[in-house]
Amino acid sequence: MTIRLPHAGGELVTYTPRTEPSVFNPGGAPLVSRTVYSAAHVVADPYADVSPDSPAAVDWDATLAFRRHLWSHGLGVAEAMDTAQRGMGLDWAGAAELVRRSAAEAKAVGGRIAVGVGTDQLTAPGATLQDVVAAYEEQLAVAEQAGARPILMASRALAAAAASPDDYLEVYGRLLRQSTEPVILHWLGPMFDPALDGYWGSADLDAATGTFLDIITAHADRVDGIKMSLLDAEREIGVRRRLPAGVRCYTGDDFHYPELIEGDGRGFSHALLGIFDPLGPLAAEAVRVLDAGDTGGFRKLLDPTVVLSRHLFQAPTRFYKTGVVFLAWLTGHQDHFTMVGGLQSARSLPHLATAYRLADTLGLFPDPAEAEARMKSLLRVYGAAR
Repeated sequence: MTIRLPHAGGELVTYTPRTEPSVFNPGGAPLVSRTVYSAAHVVADPYADVSPDSPAAVDWDATLAFRRHLWSHGLGVAEAMDTAQRGMGLDWAGAAELVRRSAAEAKAVGGRIAVGVGTDQLTAPGATLQDVVAAYEEQLAVAEQAGARPILMASRALAAAAASPDDYLEVYGRLLRQSTEPVILHWLGPMFDPALDGYWGSADLDAATGTFLDIITAHADRVDGIKMSLLDAEREIGVRRRLPAGVRCYTGDDFHYPELIEGDGRGFSHALLGIFDPLGPLAAEAVRVLDAGDTGGFRKLLDPTVVLSRHLFQAPTRFYKTGVVFLAWLTGHQDHFTMVGGLQSARSLPHLATAYRLADTLGLFPDPAEAEARMKSLLRVYGAAR
C-alpha cells in the first residue's frame, strides 16, 4: 500500500508506509538514572457545541486514559502545562479541574505528577504585582491540595507588571517561602510564548540568567529543580553547572534533548518535555537503556527522533501542540483530530503530512495500517486524496 502526501511546494509525492507495528510495551523496570516527565496534551470533546472563545470542552475519559498510558511506561506526567494548551484554549477553570482529576488518577495508579501553577486567571490588562502574587497563591493552593508537585510557570501578567529584576526576586521569593514542598521553576522562552520576552527583568539573556540563578540560590531548599525551555543547549548547560547542590535541571529543550539528557563528565539534565508526549514509550525505553550504562544504545534510540521534534516545534513554535495532538490521533489515543480552541487548524496539511511520514519512519504507530487510514481520511477532507 502507498499513500500520496502533499509537500510544501504543492506536489503530491508517493510514500510507502511501514507495516511493522511499534514494539514498545507497557511495564518494564522503573526509570532510575533520570527523572522524566512528559508534558501531556488534553483531548477535546468533539461533540461539544463551542467556539474558539468558549471555555474548553474536554473529553475527560480520553484525557485521563492518555495519562495512564504515559504512567504505564514509567514516565511522570507534567500536567496543565503549555502542551495542555494552557493559555491557548485551556483557561484556569479548566486547568484547575484537570489538575484535580489527574492528581487523583496519579494517586490511584501510583504515577508521578507535577502540575503547572501560573496566573492565567488574570485575563484583564493592568494586573499589579500584588495581583500576580495572589493569582499564583490561588493556583499553588490547588496544586498542594491535590497532592501534586507544583511547577511555577512563567507568568504573562508578571512580565507585563514587573519594572525590574527586583520585582521577580520579590514575587518568587514570597511564593517559595510559603510553598509547603519544593517546586520546579519554569523558564519558558518567547519562542513558546511571545508575551514572555524579557522575563526575569531583562531581554539580555546573561542578565536574565543571573536573576534566575539568584532566586534559586536564595531559596535552594525550596527548589526541586528548574525547567529550561529556551532551545539553547549551551545556556542550559551553563545554568546546570551553576545550580546549588540538590537542585535538578529538567531539560525542556525539544531540539537538543538527547545530548542534554546523556550529559557529560560535569552533569546531565533530567527531562520535562512536550515531545515526550508522542515519544513517550520510545523515550522510556531509551532511558532504560541509559540506566543499564549503554549511552550508545540510548543515543541510537533517541537521536533519530530529533528530526520529528524539530519539525513539530518549528516556528511559530507555540503551535507545536497541533502536531502533538495529530500524532495522538494517528497513534490511536483519541478517535478524532479536534483540539480545544480549534487549534487543529494551526498547522498546514503539508506540515501534518510530514509529521505523519517522520513518525511512521520512526515506527511510532502501534497500528500502521490504521494510522495510514486516518491520514488518508484527512487528505480526503482537504481534497488531496487523488
